Amino acid sequence: MGEEVKATAQQPELLPFLRRNSTARPIFTTQHGALFGGDCLDILPQLADACVDTVFADPPFNLGKEYGDGVNDRRADQEYLDWCHRWIDECVRVLKPGGAFFLYNLPKWNVELGHYLMRQGMQFRHWIAINIKFGLPIAGRLYPSHYSLIYYAKGKAKTFRRIRTPIETCRHCGGEIKDYGGHRGAMNPDGVNLTDVWNDIPPVRHWKFKSKKRRANALSTKVLDRVVEMSTEPGGLLLDPFGGSGTSYAVCERKGRSWLGIELESTDVIIERLTEKDLDYHPSRDFVEDSASASSRPGRSAPSIVSPTRLRHRRALNR
Repeated sequence: MGEEVKATAQQPELLPFLRRNSTARPIFTTQHGALFGGDCLDILPQLADACVDTVFADPPFNLGKEYGDGVNDRRADQEYLDWCHRWIDECVRVLKPGGAFFLYNLPKWNVELGHYLMRQGMQFRHWIAINIKFGLPIAGRLYPSHYSLIYYAKGKAKTFRRIRTPIETCRHCGGEIKDYGGHRGAMNPDGVNLTDVWNDIPPVRHWKFKSKKRRANALSTKVLDRVVEMSTEPGGLLLDPFGGSGTSYAVCERKGRSWLGIELESTDVIIERLTEKDLDYHPSRDFVEDSASASSRPGRSAPSIVSPTRLRHRRALNR
């Protein structure tokens, strides 16, 4: 665990998100964020109500993996769900009205946890399937090929920035995979609308993307790029109660978002990542539309393919 940052006169100004009687203090701070060392069930209750714009949670999956002495990843099924309900309740409490809640887990757990979020009054927006690369088959079952990222909002979503992805091409010949029904020329030049199936997320296997001090799985920065861009404006505040390797915090630093982090075991890895800045980011060719642009205003949509009928209608209106 990293050394605790000494209190300074500036610290109270940096912590407006703490309850007035809170005793929690970060062990590390940057211009954009604050990292707390400890159990999220001890830290989350000390955060103020409705103080964050987005929650991103990537908890242990209860697969019996070793994350450190303080982490129990071998719970009975109901015990695991009850534990998740406790930190979910706190995350919902600290989320602002209209804020976004992203939860990354196995489909087995997210079916249950998504239902629980709905019971807490959260509104379902998307089940995002993130394709697994080089997954292993399981006897007597369909081949498991995705993790799930569920996306809920606390009431009507306050921020949703449209993301477009490049038109898919063959990695061998470079030609476009689809012909779009012969209407390729009518497509948006910035790309197609991001779908809820993400096939372009690379695995994090090379050491240039993750610390050698932490052998547990790490998330691609590309996942957090999309979460941050989709649900926050510059300066918005993201909470990640399971810091892991610090991917979400690194992406927030890069994109000018504020962040709150909690990590029980690998705080030294996170601090090193944010101070040394020696780990690479997976490249992203996503195009993010300005939320203030005409195509992003409420009641307006910008389809990735414009039909000939709609084109004729537009021409008629513009005459």
